[in-house]
Amino acid sequence: MEKSKKIWLDGKFVDWDKANVHVLTHTLHYGLGVFEGIRCYKCEGDGSAVFRLNEHTDRFFASAHIAQMEMPFSKDVINGAVKETLRVNGLDEGYIRPIAFLGDGSMGIYPKENPVRVAIAAWRWGAYLGEEGLKKGIRAKISSFTRHHVNVSMTKAKIVGNYVNSILAKREVVAAGYDEAVLLDTDGYVAEGSGENIFIVKDGILKTTPLTSVLAGITRDSVIRIAGDLSMKVIEQRFTRDELYIADEAFFTGTAAEITPVREVDGRKIGDNKPGPITKQIQRAFFDIVKGKNKKYGAWLSRV
Repeated sequence: MEKSKKIWLDGKFVDWDKANVHVLTHTLHYGLGVFEGIRCYKCEGDGSAVFRLNEHTDRFFASAHIAQMEMPFSKDVINGAVKETLRVNGLDEGYIRPIAFLGDGSMGIYPKENPVRVAIAAWRWGAYLGEEGLKKGIRAKISSFTRHHVNVSMTKAKIVGNYVNSILAKREVVAAGYDEAVLLDTDGYVAEGSGENIFIVKDGILKTTPLTSVLAGITRDSVIRIAGDLSMKVIEQRFTRDELYIADEAFFTGTAAEITPVREVDGRKIGDNKPGPITKQIQRAFFDIVKGKNKKYGAWLSRV
């Protein structure tokens, strides 16, 4: 990670290396905190813009509500702080990480008066799964770890502790020589990646996991809307691992992953073992939008 100069912490900027918390910070011990992943892109000839900032902030606050964490700042303050963090650090593009966490105070699994603290960091970050992966596709493996059940974890909240499941799955498949994990839900159907939603293409029709046990991805929503505007049919429906094996195309979506093609799963080639035409069309459309080339989607861009 490339360090930036400043981090926004509880309403003011502090030096990157001084943005520290106490070792008894409650979230560090028990995992109750919420966060977001947001991207800013340099727009062609027209400054920079944060992609779907309002939607990310809405989800940030929704996650906090689910977790029963009362946010100490308004949405407008957070939106402004995101932009100011980019400006202060001289970033014309990069990744932005807002996080709300419980500070130190009482210990144990019932935090009483622990303050809700908020930080926003931003740094330069390229393709999450590699530039080569964006162009040629990646190799994925079904993990032995199952995705959360809706009554075990709050699957509609981007909760810090939920991602232990993702870390274990990712470590497992990388150790086996793959790039990314695919997790199944508790009924054995494909759920999502370790940090991405998943789409498959069969006979020209896109299919993605319904929002039952997975997080409502903002890039996922963007792809559904882009595909509709391109007159492509999209179905939100469960599918099995062997349906994934015989798909014509597959790709991951996410703020970090953007639109990353999947060319192989469990040693089985997907389609022609390279990004397919529909994946590439959606990928091109997505990058045109985030870089301000398609004015139709201007409302998705918050200028910095």
